[in-house]
Order: sequence, then C-alpha cells, then structure tokens
Amino acid sequence: MNFDLSEDEEMLKAVAERFVTDRYDPDKRRGYLAGAKGYSADNWSLLGELGLIAAAFEEADGGLGIGAAGLATVFEALGRGLVVEPLIENAIVAGGLFASTAPDALKAEWMPELVAGTRRLALAHREQAARHNPDWVELRVQPNGSGVYLSGAKSLVPGGEGVDAYLVSARVAGAPGDADGVKLFLVDSRSPGLTVHSWRMVDGSVAVSLTLDSVAVTFDHALEGGLAEIAAAQARANLLRSAEALGIMEKLFADTTEYLRTRMQFGATLGSFQALQHRMVAQYAVLAQARALLDLAAMADPADGAAWRLAIDGARAFIADASLTLGHEMIQMHGGMGVTDELIIGHGHKRLVMLARWPDDPAAALDRYAG
Repeated sequence: MNFDLSEDEEMLKAVAERFVTDRYDPDKRRGYLAGAKGYSADNWSLLGELGLIAAAFEEADGGLGIGAAGLATVFEALGRGLVVEPLIENAIVAGGLFASTAPDALKAEWMPELVAGTRRLALAHREQAARHNPDWVELRVQPNGSGVYLSGAKSLVPGGEGVDAYLVSARVAGAPGDADGVKLFLVDSRSPGLTVHSWRMVDGSVAVSLTLDSVAVTFDHALEGGLAEIAAAQARANLLRSAEALGIMEKLFADTTEYLRTRMQFGATLGSFQALQHRMVAQYAVLAQARALLDLAAMADPADGAAWRLAIDGARAFIADASLTLGHEMIQMHGGMGVTDELIIGHGHKRLVMLARWPDDPAAALDRYAG
C-alpha cells in the first residue's frame, strides 16, 4: 500500500502548515476564541483564499477533490496548530451534506460561495431528548400552501454562530426515534420565527441552540436526504476529527518532551527521571498506534461502505479515548502549570475533550465497531 502523498496533497499540507505558522500562537489563539463567533473571520476568509475550504468538496461541486488521505493530512496539520476555525462543522459536515442532498437549483445558488468560504452552513440535528440516539427527531413539520412550517428546537449546533443558513432535520413521518421519516430543510438564519441562542463549549468554541416557531420553508428548500445522509457526513467528519486529534496529541507530546528536557528539579532535568521516561514512552507507543489506525481509515475505500465505516469507527474508538489519557498525562508532566491558560497544554486538552465527545463518545464508536 502506497502512503505517499500526491503533489497536490503535499502542497495543501504545506499550505496548512504555513497558515498555522503565520497566523497562530497561544496569544493569537486566545484572541480568536474570545471573538463573538469563537474564531477569526479574517482567518476564515484566508482559508478560502488558500483553497483549504475548497479541499473539503469534490471537484464536481467546485472543490479540489483531494480524497480522504489528503484531507486527513491537512486536518492533522491544523490540529498541530490548534486552529479554531470550524472547518469540520461548517465545511465537512454541513457543506458536504448540502452538496450531496441539495437540488440542482439550490446547489447552483450556494455551492460557489460555500467553496470560496463567503457563505457558511451548519447542521442543526441534535435535540435535547435524543441522548445517545442519533435518529431522535421531534421537530415537527406542518404543510402550508407553498411549503411547510417547522416547529421545535435543536439543542446543540456547533459552529452555528453567524452562519448564513442551517440544515434542519425535521420529522415528516413516524415516531421520534424511527430510522425513517426524517427530511432536511435549508433554513435561512434570518427567517421569522427562528431564535438563536449562543453559548460556549468546553474548548471555548461557540455553539448555538435553535428554537423554531412556525418557521416557513418553501418546497424548493427541501433537500433530498435524511438520517442516512447525516450519518455518512458524520462518519467522514469522524475521520477528520481523529486526524485533528492526532495532530493535537503530537503537539502536546512534543511540547511536553521539550519541557522535560529543560525543566530542572532537584538539580536534574525532569526528563532524566526514569518514572517519567516510562510514562512518556507509553504515550509514544499510543501515538504510533493512533497513526496506524488513522492511516488504515484514511486509505479505506468509501465505495465499500461497511468496511469504510468500520475502519473509521475503529480509529475513532481508539484515538478519542487515548487522546484524553495522553492529555491528562501531558498536564501531569507540567504540574499545576498544565491547566493554566498561559500554556497551550490545557487548551489542547480541552479541544481533545470536544473532539472525543462530539457527536458521540468513544464507547459509541466502539459499539458500532464491535457490532
């Protein structure tokens, strides 16, 4: 199996690394997170200009179509920089879902600007009563003359602050937990009857909750997808969440290694203590295992749907769980400083918590893998 990147993939990897070098350090990152949207609008525009947003889309939709292996490499590089721009939620999940389910007229209107990064979408699917059931949708549909009214609530929409529209899942038939009877609708963020409430998640990024009170949606804004398409979009995103997590793990490990080499205690460097050496070696082995599983998932063929998802779930089950343990260990190596806002270690661990727990936890991925 050939793991070498193509020329285009190497170029995008270099662009992502240069973006991190030029635009990110701990102080800048804190400033980006403190903004109303939880990221830098200038950075988002630059990601569009550099083609890193277009990389999320297929060539037929105006994107670069670089494939899973190339995308994983890009997101690993962005993870090492602890980039806060919501590429996974806006471009991979919502953008990819829109590209695969929207009618031609809507795609012609939206795709050029989505690919360029001048418009953003977010998926509004999770509801408060859903708990661990991804099929749970209570949001109601009531027909009207030219379309439908949507009424209900969505409790968690990551990357949903300031978007141009939401992809809202609504139940048109069946009971809330049924696997069928759900459709997606494109809802303009300025629609009358739509209330948006924003809040901060564990990693400092901004999510929103939605309340829809008879929000009118015309039939031409109904998409051709439902729960199966949402699951496929999240599976693809889980591969890139794992890649981002691996990049963060590598960053935390490298910073901690340097700290142990230079921090003096009892007249010797911390790295000279055998107990700490053993703990770092154990985490080095974890990084090697995570790398192997990510490569396996990135090289899997999406055309073989069952094997593709199995590889992704296996990688996610291991990396999501192992990343939290590694984060804890790197914090411990720094002592009390590890949890302060001054060091990037705590920032990285908070992001790992978010990546490991959304849209489900490692146990859910392991259940899918075992099943």
